[in-house]
This record gives sequence, structure tokens and C-alpha cells, in this order.
Amino acid sequence: MSPAPPVSRRFAQLDVFADRPQRGNPLAVVLDAEGIDDETMQRVARWTNLSETTFLLPPTSADADYRVRIFTPSGELPFAGHPTLGTARAWLSAGGEPSGERIVQECAAGLITVRQDGDRLAFAAPPLLRDGPLEEADVVQLAKALGVQRSSVRGHTWADNGPGWRVLELESAEQVLSLCPDLAGMTEAKLGVVGRHGPAGTTDGPDNRTDGSVDGTGGTTAGPLYEVRAFTLGGLEDPVTGSLNAGIAQWMVGREPMPARWTAAQGTVLDREGRIDVQVEADGTIWIGGATVLTVEGSILV
Repeated sequence: MSPAPPVSRRFAQLDVFADRPQRGNPLAVVLDAEGIDDETMQRVARWTNLSETTFLLPPTSADADYRVRIFTPSGELPFAGHPTLGTARAWLSAGGEPSGERIVQECAAGLITVRQDGDRLAFAAPPLLRDGPLEEADVVQLAKALGVQRSSVRGHTWADNGPGWRVLELESAEQVLSLCPDLAGMTEAKLGVVGRHGPAGTTDGPDNRTDGSVDGTGGTTAGPLYEVRAFTLGGLEDPVTGSLNAGIAQWMVGREPMPARWTAAQGTVLDREGRIDVQVEADGTIWIGGATVLTVEGSILV
């Protein structure tokens, strides 16, 4: 029996965590994905060859506006940050309307709330699946792979909200930006590296406001408080990473006084301008947001 002919489905590509094209993290979205099997979803994700490709489906939960499945070229993720914001933007641009005040996304990790801040979107950071300090042997090994002394690591933690992030905090943003790591042997978990702009223990980076000021679109007026880099399997670097920044924010808030709102920068060494807005509400909810830019609209044969 010959295979069924491909079906034309709506398709979008977006740049996430940037306010202009080719400066954030790209995401491919297949809309109207009902009826596409797992094998085909994985094949499409390998073909787009982006860090993630998502597939929009009708929700199975009465509390959700839509369901999304998130694939990397090598497998499916229960949750990821920039696919959450990019998929929400694609859904809205395709005519989606939330049933309540906020968008509710269903994914393998559960229900994720997404809110609109002017022309920006933000998701509520999901609970961590694993937290707490890393084993000392792992810290030593990771520091060596990064090419830094163990004494340069100010802190370390698991920040796993689905993808499996481990995090090392270094002494400064400048040290993070100067890294030339050798992580080719990294085969288990993903690694995030973070460093503060400005002296350790302060809350002011370059032009960073600590009063929670926001601009008219709901974004922060502050410069970046932290510089972040993310390395995935095999040592590949991810441009801008919502799930990692969510885990870092949860860790930071839990261990030391932080401003109610700040911005993290990511992707600098990759010629990206990723900016992640972090807001901490009085009840402890942490929102991770940023700009999204629709760069491609059309159809794809699947």
C-alpha cells in the first residue's frame, strides 16, 4: 500500500525573545496538526533542523485553549520556554482567542499559563522537577569542561523543569561571555551558565533599574542584570532559552534578595539580541517573557 499523500497545513516561523527578525531564537510551528503521527512529527522536526518545532492540536483538557507538542531534531520535550511563547504568538496570529483572561497551553508537562503584556507574551514558570545542588564531582568536571577554575563557580544547582538543566553561576557576565568550552562529551543533561553584570552581590547591571520600572509595552526599561549561555547535548549552544531562564530565576529568588523585575541577556556571542524579561509577583509566581516576531507565514506539506 502506498503512503497517504501529504496534506497542506498552515505553517509559521517566529523569532522569540527578540524584537526584530534574526536576533532571537527561531521556532517552527505547524498549525492544524491533528492527525499527524509521532513519527511524522519527529521527521518534520529533523527537517526544519531548528532547536524546536511545535505542533498545534485541539486540547484534551477543558481548561486549555490548545495543546502543543514540542520536538527537537532528536526527540520530544515535555516543556520548553521559547516554544511556549512562539506557539502562543502563532496561535493568536492565526485567529486564536483565549477563553479566559489569559491563554492556557496544554503540553506534556501540564497546563502552562501565558499572559499578554502589551505586545509581549510571558509564561508562568512551571514547578521544577528537580532542584538542589549538583554533586561536587559534577561541578569539578563541568568547570574543567568550561575552561574555568572550580573557585570561579559562585553557585550551582539543578534547575530541571523538563529539559534537564544544570546551572553553574560564574563570577561575572564577562567571564560567561569569554567562555570557549569543550563540551563535546556532554551526553546527559543540558548546562546553563550565568554571570551577573556588575559586582557580585549587587542588583544593578549596566543601566539596570531595580525599581521594577516597565515601558509602555509591558517590557522592562532595564538593561541586563545577568548574562546567560545554554549548552545542549554535544556542547551545541542554544541562542535564547526560556526554560533555562525560568529555572535560573526560581533558583535566584529562592536564595537571595532580588528585584521584582529584571532582564537577562542571552545569545550575545552568537550575534543574537535575546532579552528575557523576568517578573516576580508578590505570591511568588515568576513570569518569563519577551518579544516575539512572526517571520514566515505559509503552508507546509506534511
